[in-house]
Amino acid sequence: MPEPAPYFFTPEWPVFYEDNHLLALYKPAGLLVQEDISRDITLVDLAKQWIKERCQKPGEVYLGLPHRLDRPVAGVLLVCRTSKAAGRVTQQFRTGRVKKKYVAILEGVPDRDSGVLTHHLERRRNSTRIVDGPTEASLEARLFFRVLETDAGRSLVEIDLETGRHHQIRVQMASMGCPVIGDLRYGASRPLAKRQLGLLARSLAVFHPTLDHPLVFTSPFPREWPWNGPDASETGPPWSWMDLEARIIPPCALGDPAL
Repeated sequence: MPEPAPYFFTPEWPVFYEDNHLLALYKPAGLLVQEDISRDITLVDLAKQWIKERCQKPGEVYLGLPHRLDRPVAGVLLVCRTSKAAGRVTQQFRTGRVKKKYVAILEGVPDRDSGVLTHHLERRRNSTRIVDGPTEASLEARLFFRVLETDAGRSLVEIDLETGRHHQIRVQMASMGCPVIGDLRYGASRPLAKRQLGLLARSLAVFHPTLDHPLVFTSPFPREWPWNGPDASETGPPWSWMDLEARIIPPCALGDPAL
């Protein structure tokens, strides 16, 4: 097995962890995690090509996805390199053993500095809505939020996600009258320049699938992140896939039938 790589295809794109079982890396906003009806390139496609070239692996590359991030969201993503790892890590997500922390920029200021939000959510095709109580189609959603800073009618909040429902953070923040910036689907007033959302998967804490020791992966704040606080970065990874795509796609030789 080669030594862990500090980057994924280009020095601007960090790899947080790599071994025979796991690969944790940064997902830029705008890049799909897995294939959908658009047939656009995905992070899974790229990761398979990267592993195939880096490890000189013949034949098909296996990758399992224990979780996902919405296309316009950036941050930490974990993929599994064996089916055993995928099964064990997926079980950690199901049982709440995984700890997920996000940072969001909201339009408006919540009516309290912190709190727990619990709702019943129903998914309707590509959107999710809050319903008054449990239904046959609903799932309970819970998170804890804490306001870190406010400025000019916006808020920077930290979110501990207890469940992982479709569009959960986006819907629950909007329920307070404070949609995530750029999130037109759930009430934001305007889009961001490259269609991102002001939502970052900041950290992911799991247990190694074979060794069972704790692992914590943390994403830096990307360049152009629109909050000039102490964590703002001029050296972080590009926020948008648009800023990486032209440099990544040509050397990947995507569409290799071996994949």
